Amino acid sequence: MNYIALEDFRKAWVFKHQDLPISESDLAAIKPMTKERAAVLWSTMISRDQDHPDFFNPSEWVGKEDSWSENVDWEQPWEQGEESLPESISTHLGWEANTTVYFCMSREQVIETNFAVFQRCWQNFMFLCDGSLLVGKKRTAVVQFMENGEARLGEKPKG
Repeated sequence: MNYIALEDFRKAWVFKHQDLPISESDLAAIKPMTKERAAVLWSTMISRDQDHPDFFNPSEWVGKEDSWSENVDWEQPWEQGEESLPESISTHLGWEANTTVYFCMSREQVIETNFAVFQRCWQNFMFLCDGSLLVGKKRTAVVQFMENGEARLGEKPKG
């Protein structure tokens, strides 16, 4: 089994927030991974050595400054209640609605969904931003959502 029930995810409250309701169909598409599956994905796509974004270093792609091209503000649109993911982020990613995406918080906490659901529910996901990375399956574009309200736009190595 690769996923746990959303109700069993210890931070599920972010998807049940009364001010940011999510449709039942979108809730069904938000799939927290088991710790084991999350660890495999994290090691493959994010970091073999570090367990959390706080510990990234320049020896891996996520810690290299040249992996990141621009910082943009996500917090102001979030505070203003913008329904759509900030355009600068969507444009950078350039993903199709059905692209499988992974919201990676740590080696043990990864949520899988599709880009359309993430775009509709982005405000809920931002409650979990602490250096969290949004990566797409077989995609190189990446966004790192920082706690200070900025998002780092970047590219990860192919492969």
